[in-house]
Amino acid sequence: MKNFLIRRVIKNSIYSFNGLISAFKSEEAFRIEIFLFLILLPLSFFLGQSSIEICLLIMSLFIVLITELVNTALEKTIDRISKEKNELSGVVKDIGSAAVFISILQACVIWSVILIR
Repeated sequence: MKNFLIRRVIKNSIYSFNGLISAFKSEEAFRIEIFLFLILLPLSFFLGQSSIEICLLIMSLFIVLITELVNTALEKTIDRISKEKNELSGVVKDIGSAAVFISILQACVIWSVILIR
């Protein structure tokens, strides 16, 4: 049972890593967000005054990446179903894009509040 769980964790980790690589290769927005993440992550340890502030700064960055990955998955799924222009497909893609926008906005608000204070 223990070996089965270890193999399963390793296998699922490989799938996750492949997903990250795929998103990095195919999505310019994800590459930009990763670049900013790599710059802002170490800064969060210097700019946060408490453990809670540091965690909030870091979590806000992760939320942006997670939302971008979900948006990318939605877009790829829509494109897989059909490349034809479709109003509903456009709405789904717009909603996914809005989710990314809101996640970036929340990160900006969190960083601003912590840094201005």
